[in-house]
Amino acid sequence: MSVVSSPPPRALLSVWNKTGIVEFAKGLDELGFELVSTGGTARVLSEAGLPVLSVSDITKHPEIFDGRVKSLHPAIHGPLLARLHQEEDARELERLGYAPVSVVACNLYPFADAAATHPPLSDAALLEMVDIGGPTMVRASAKNHQHVLIATNPDRYDTILAEIRAAGGVKEVGMDVRQGLALEAFEHTAAYDVAIAQELHRRYAGDPVETNVMEEQRERLPASLLAASHQTTTLRYGENAHQAAALYVAHDAPDDGSTLVTASVEGEKAMSYNNYSDADATLRLCRSLSTDEWPQTPHACVIVKHNNPCGAALGATQREAFEAALASDPESAFGSIICFNEAVQLETAEAVGDLFVEVMMAPGYTAEAKARLMAKKNRRLLTLHSPNGRLAPLQRSLVRKPIEGGVLVQTEEPPVIDWTKAKTVTEVQPTAEQLDSMKFAVRVCEQVKSNAIVMVQGTATVGIGPGQTSRVEAVRIAARRAGERAKDSVLASDAFFPFKDGLEQAAEAGAIAIVQPGGSIRDQEVIDEANARGVSMVFTGHRLFRH
Repeated sequence: MSVVSSPPPRALLSVWNKTGIVEFAKGLDELGFELVSTGGTARVLSEAGLPVLSVSDITKHPEIFDGRVKSLHPAIHGPLLARLHQEEDARELERLGYAPVSVVACNLYPFADAAATHPPLSDAALLEMVDIGGPTMVRASAKNHQHVLIATNPDRYDTILAEIRAAGGVKEVGMDVRQGLALEAFEHTAAYDVAIAQELHRRYAGDPVETNVMEEQRERLPASLLAASHQTTTLRYGENAHQAAALYVAHDAPDDGSTLVTASVEGEKAMSYNNYSDADATLRLCRSLSTDEWPQTPHACVIVKHNNPCGAALGATQREAFEAALASDPESAFGSIICFNEAVQLETAEAVGDLFVEVMMAPGYTAEAKARLMAKKNRRLLTLHSPNGRLAPLQRSLVRKPIEGGVLVQTEEPPVIDWTKAKTVTEVQPTAEQLDSMKFAVRVCEQVKSNAIVMVQGTATVGIGPGQTSRVEAVRIAARRAGERAKDSVLASDAFFPFKDGLEQAAEAGAIAIVQPGGSIRDQEVIDEANARGVSMVFTGHRLFRH
């Protein structure tokens, strides 16, 4: 009596990223798998000495249109989608002469990389990087994960081989493994589709980040809000110990260490959720100040605590900027996050000394400065790569705020104020120096939670009143923190004074020049009070709320 042996299990391998594919194929071959592959992947495997069937051998049809169509065929997708636990599907697959596929390795054309090419690819060239057969293969395998193991990430190859060996065969691999791989596969194709939709929206409908939103007819926000990112780090907890948290990197974030999420982190203690949240606020303001608007004071230093600046300054030297920022509110600087717009020098590190700083950020550190800073336990240093050694200015972007049942979207950008059109509304005119201080104060004020008041001397804050429900209370807090330095200071308000009491408090504290948007029904009352007190006041027409 003859024994009919069962056919070997089959694996389908079709990858753009060839990392680890030869080793994976060798492992499958050793486990008795029959290997099927497409185009470039088949060539790589053949050159490695592995027996491999081409997809064309299975479909009996050549690849066509320069490889645009190769795997889209019932002989491929029938085995991927057959419900082998249903007798009717199993019989139909056998009738058609199609062998089941048990393992698939597939990753997609690098569309996001192609979209980021400089100079940009033409539309026609970019569309060639839209993978069709790959996502179809991945989704079919993931849908039928009860019978197909799908690997979209080369990091999973060793795990799959180990699971097959441990289970004693591919059919015995557990459902938890299958579900995990299927979920990762759907996430892979979802992120891919997001990258395509976002880039084509930018090309075909206009980039909302670059469009002037003040020109209503040109504003084109996406019809569908799409986002894709992948988890890189599990954080110990969220804002509080009972909350779970993780760090995700956006699929289109540059992989060059230039952003907060990709910055290199040094230090014995891991970054926390609150560290990243505060670091984002710190970096945002430091980028906003890292411009060529103040050529005599090019060095910027920003100190943030609980998402609000407690000190910000520009200086002729880096140490000068740090010491001025620290003097704004040295008490709140304890346990803060500090950002510099240029590489940290030894004299700055020495000035920081043993101050308790959770995180420091900069485009770099001299070896001596790094050694001095890292001598303090539990201090983290973040390095944000910058080709010219200086933080890039804040660029316009879209920001999202989740709310119940949806998301709010707006642009994020430094306040664009035409100072030639700003209006002095008082009898006393601000001096050139005061106008320069106003420009600095407004730039800082835009990054402070509302209601916000910022008092400055030159290009350094001396008192900040953040996040109050009453504007006059924000003035009181800023004045109290400024103390004697409030005398002859310049004050910025993120919105108009609804009553004259805020201006009264500012003048009594010592402010002699005020910049605010204007627009209150009681503006004249406030102007009259400023005139009575000899205070100059400028209306910009630009509100700067940050909620």
